[in-house]
Amino acid sequence: MNETDLNPLRSWLLDLQDRIVDALACEDGGSFSEDSWQRSEGGGGRSRVLEDGVVIEKGGINFSEVSGASLPASASAHRPELAGRSWRAMGVSLVIHPRNPYVPTAHMNVRFFVAEHPDAAPVWWFGGGFDLTPYYGFDEDCQHWHRVARDALAVFPGELYAQWKEGCDRYFYLKHRQEQRGIGGLFFDDFNSGGWEHCLAVWRAVGEAFLPAYLPILQKRRQLPYGEHERNFQLYRRGRYVEFNLVYDRGTLFGLQSGGRTEAILMSLPREVHWRYQWQPEPGSREEQLTSYYLQPRSWI
Repeated sequence: MNETDLNPLRSWLLDLQDRIVDALACEDGGSFSEDSWQRSEGGGGRSRVLEDGVVIEKGGINFSEVSGASLPASASAHRPELAGRSWRAMGVSLVIHPRNPYVPTAHMNVRFFVAEHPDAAPVWWFGGGFDLTPYYGFDEDCQHWHRVARDALAVFPGELYAQWKEGCDRYFYLKHRQEQRGIGGLFFDDFNSGGWEHCLAVWRAVGEAFLPAYLPILQKRRQLPYGEHERNFQLYRRGRYVEFNLVYDRGTLFGLQSGGRTEAILMSLPREVHWRYQWQPEPGSREEQLTSYYLQPRSWI
């Protein structure tokens, strides 16, 4: 594993970040600020953030390439054979929190990781995926989201969509609430089967599918009228998003434990959020339908 292998990954990730920023800025009419940063222990990144936009209340699209002399505990817990190895990680991660409660929050991440030791071959893998968190559900949006995910992987052998959809439902689950975070999508990690070129192609296909999956939903729902009732429910449900990211999310835990840049790691958190004590939606309401119907793992296509 050398720079010749990693240069194409870096170039594609930076280009993907640029294209997603441009597309979402066009939808919002605002602009993303850019913040380039360096990490004292190795590496750095480029954060792009839009706050208080017309369509996007807060959105962050982050590129990072970081390294360290020894894997943190969060990374080696399920791979104890890698403890003590030097490591390098690079990727693009994003979270979009729209203003309109009828537009779902969206998350996407594509990442590469390599652990090295002078006396052993490097151990590398790809990971990532995307998932959707609606506040008010629409069947056609869920179907579209999953159809794009399925079609992105259909050209590759195996049942990747089925495996990674199940992985997404399993991963984005709030155990303490006994709730799904959203309607799922794709989630994969430790992916290195089939050789370097195959893994790279699959990884890129996932990243390229995000905009075709999300933009049509954003465009369809962004101008739906809403009031204080819908806004308050959106802010309440955002609390679940925060809980997952701070308690369970591997990327957040890895970033904080490895001495990453806190502002970049926590850019996924929404601008505004509410918690309400023992509140329950009215039976039969659209708010109640979110958890009783939409946040139940199911086949959407």
